[in-house]
Amino acid sequence: MDLFDDPRLTTMGLLFEAQDGLVKKLEPTWKASGLSGLDLNALLRLSRSPEQRLRMTDLAMQTSLSTSGVTRLVDRLERAGLLRRELDPGDRRSSYAVLTAAGEDRVATVLPAYIEAIERWFTGLLTPEQLDGLTSALRVIRDEVNPEATSRTD
Repeated sequence: MDLFDDPRLTTMGLLFEAQDGLVKKLEPTWKASGLSGLDLNALLRLSRSPEQRLRMTDLAMQTSLSTSGVTRLVDRLERAGLLRRELDPGDRRSSYAVLTAAGEDRVATVLPAYIEAIERWFTGLLTPEQLDGLTSALRVIRDEVNPEATSRTD
């Protein structure tokens, strides 16, 4: 087999192309609410977490950000009033990012258009069986290559 004709390269290329295309189709939904994709990702993670809060380290892992990157993100979202920091009373070195009422309102504003776009450009293009298979396959891959991103809210 010719190295350049390896079907694994095709599969990886399709994954990257699909992801890039999806971002382009979904981006207007979060931009219309004054958010970046990273902002929405963080706010969604918080909104779907117990008590709408995550340790800063967990938020960093789930968003694939460095410690300093998540600090900058949280600073920006805190200035916008969309979340707040709370110190961990049991560990003064740790803090939580907590969704505020304004953050919850912003997510609720963007979510209908975002879900509609997901349905139009992603989930609605697949049969229920294809979607179930893709979701299962993505979990297997995610759990192996990025286990720290695993959350109770998948």
